[in-house]
Amino acid sequence: MKRIVAGILAHVDAGKTTLSEALLYSTGQVRRLGRVDHGDAFLDTDAMERQRGITIFTEPAVIDTPELTITLLDTPGHVDFSAEMERTLAVLDYAILVISGADGIQGHTETLWRLLGRYQVPTFVFVNKMDAPGADKSRLLAQLGKRFSDGCIDFTDPGARMEDIAMQDEKATDAYLGTGTVPDETIRAMIVDRRLFPCYFGSALKMDGIEGFIAGFERFTREPRYDGDFGARIYKVSHDAQGNRLTWLKVTGGELKAKMMLSGTARSTGDTTASAVDDDGRWHEKADQVRVYSGAKSTTVDTVPAGTICAVTGPTQTFPGEGLGKERDAGNPVLQPVLTYTLEPGECDIHKCLVALRELEDEDPLLHVVWQPRLEEVHLQLMGAVQLEIIQQIMHDRFGLDVTFGPGGILYKETIAAPVEGVGHFEPLRHYAETHVLLEPLPQGSGMEYATVCSEDVLDRNWQRLIMQHFKEREHLGVLTGSPITDMRITLLTGRAHLKHTEGGDFRQATYRAIRQGLMEAKRKGDCRLLEPWYGFRLEVPQDMVGHAMADIQRMSGTFDPPVGDGEYMVLDGVAPVSEMRDYAMDVNAYTHGRGHLSCVFAGYRPCHNADEVIENMAYDPESDVENTPDSVFCAHGAGYPVKWYKVPEFMHLDYAWSGVGEK
Repeated sequence: MKRIVAGILAHVDAGKTTLSEALLYSTGQVRRLGRVDHGDAFLDTDAMERQRGITIFTEPAVIDTPELTITLLDTPGHVDFSAEMERTLAVLDYAILVISGADGIQGHTETLWRLLGRYQVPTFVFVNKMDAPGADKSRLLAQLGKRFSDGCIDFTDPGARMEDIAMQDEKATDAYLGTGTVPDETIRAMIVDRRLFPCYFGSALKMDGIEGFIAGFERFTREPRYDGDFGARIYKVSHDAQGNRLTWLKVTGGELKAKMMLSGTARSTGDTTASAVDDDGRWHEKADQVRVYSGAKSTTVDTVPAGTICAVTGPTQTFPGEGLGKERDAGNPVLQPVLTYTLEPGECDIHKCLVALRELEDEDPLLHVVWQPRLEEVHLQLMGAVQLEIIQQIMHDRFGLDVTFGPGGILYKETIAAPVEGVGHFEPLRHYAETHVLLEPLPQGSGMEYATVCSEDVLDRNWQRLIMQHFKEREHLGVLTGSPITDMRITLLTGRAHLKHTEGGDFRQATYRAIRQGLMEAKRKGDCRLLEPWYGFRLEVPQDMVGHAMADIQRMSGTFDPPVGDGEYMVLDGVAPVSEMRDYAMDVNAYTHGRGHLSCVFAGYRPCHNADEVIENMAYDPESDVENTPDSVFCAHGAGYPVKWYKVPEFMHLDYAWSGVGEK
């Protein structure tokens, strides 16, 4: 029997969970057809989901047919929860993209289509709500062909569309010309290669078109081949009702057994006390229980083969996107939060709130919870207002904490334009450490990289390993606005320890100060740069309003490609700062009277369009930020004394180690 993992994706309100219910009911997995609006959908297992009628968390359901076992992952459709959806893409064999027959391709549907392409997920399309007024099959097929791919072909009766199918592939064309048909195995290969996207039409609520879709999915999917080497990909972390931490994963090779020892790369959280982490930054923990879930029900099993979705109890160090065994960790997701919010604890203890938010961050690392000791504030990053409401509700329901959040601000970052050496020295009485680091700019979107070129004859390997850990364990802040640094490589050049007086914490202090001192040197030379998040956008407006749209985008400091039109609508593709475009969808709706569409996706960090204004308004003073000081501490006459960052080169014990230092 084939084993397939399929994800179901859609723009919110396209009927995605309703389709999941119809598939479960049609295959006999549930006796009664649940409804989202009645709050009794099988896959809306959380009280908040039932109350709001939206999917917030990715949930699995196991569907058995005579030919096939499908693990169906119902993903969130609302853009605020798209990070959870994107993490799921890495474990899918196939995707089912649901489109509303009444609304056609919507903004977020386009984003989903691009993501499915990025992750190379073979995709079936189900056009739902075909019973709605105005749903026109031929118009929708034309839209799919134009906006998505020529390979979007009506599979309601594949035999009638054989010529269209054959046109998508040379091998299929040859088979069709020779025999008048295309073999099923060739069609399956075309779907896997994303040259063909079978499209089905129906109404999930009325069970129309469901059996035909299931029959087509059975016929035209094939099970991936797995080898015997163990591998797994983690897509989610959650906690069950008893507080047990669950690591959700797909086994991608070999098998996973209960009590099996797992290992992976520890996250850079600053928690160096975790007993499960070894000197090389690897964690080793046992998989206590292996659970297979369908909806809210789970079965505890001894072993699961490759191709299975399951949840594991025991590991405490895992994170979404992590690879186990032969699998590598995933890269940064495309969809990332660009707004930062401040916790307003009200009557609640702020430290209890921080502990609760840390647990939620464990489940969703993109929350990026930060304690700001200087301000005594907790900051976190969110996708938007609906996610904010959900976090508030979870804080109340799970932790008994009634909190609010201040208004969302733009999340800025900082980088440098030229290499610079930074020096940090920490020598209060009976302590000693000196660290020299090279800060180098990296291409846009690279994130942070860390390296060492220091000889072990100069500084012992254990101290170097500790310094590398200090590079990674915290978010280092820039000196323009106190925003996190990015697109930079930090390299350990040299360092010095004292046989008797150096302790572990000394190199932490020296390393942090070296990075900040280097950034201050870069600022002095005019080499610091402020970055802001940008959106990649697609704006579709009636033809007579394209001038209005172009003027708006130019006013926002955005850029766009030449407009493309079909006589009725014009489409603008481009980029613009999030700070300018974050509320623009409402403007588009107003001036086009509901006929315009704006879809935005995070396009990375680029130079800030109004850097001087932002720096002036934020009024950040890096020298008075004592938690992130650029100054050093030296010792004379039995006492430590501070030395300002610009004086450190006069006092440092080691010479500059970077050849370009003469530019100072």
